[in-house]
Amino acid sequence: MAISRPVRRPGRLKSEKPNPIDVQVGSRVRLRRNMLGLSQEKLGESIGLTFQQVQKYERGANRIGASRLHELSRVMDVPVSFFFDDVDPVRAPAIPSGFSEPPAEAFDSDPLRRLETVELVDAYYAIDDPAVRRRLYELARTLAAEGERAAGKAPARSTRRVRRQDPA
Repeated sequence: MAISRPVRRPGRLKSEKPNPIDVQVGSRVRLRRNMLGLSQEKLGESIGLTFQQVQKYERGANRIGASRLHELSRVMDVPVSFFFDDVDPVRAPAIPSGFSEPPAEAFDSDPLRRLETVELVDAYYAIDDPAVRRRLYELARTLAAEGERAAGKAPARSTRRVRRQDPA
């Protein structure tokens, strides 16, 4: 009597690289998450996942299913096509909420809708060297923090990442 092995579903071997489409979708999730100022933990909580699963999605290590992608698009307020497009993320249209329009002052006060912001993001991503991009990012954060300190304001967002420790 011969013992047969169960037929294995075809899939990616451990040593294979992620599918480029999974990497593209994951990088767009990361980009939008950062634009919204969400941590991986906060995004995970909003869709019922751990931050580790969000990390795997963002790297393209795990594929995002259709229902999860739909949920991400709803939470991140972008159409599903945003995750596949090479459209400028600052100019990406939000999901329409019926026929209502936001008040004009809300539109004008949103820094993500200003031409200056769009041009800054375009210039930032035109820098090929990731180390140079990172230095520019750190410079901008430092200048913003110094400006807020000089004005006597508390920083709007922390300029330093704080590691969370597990209460043991």
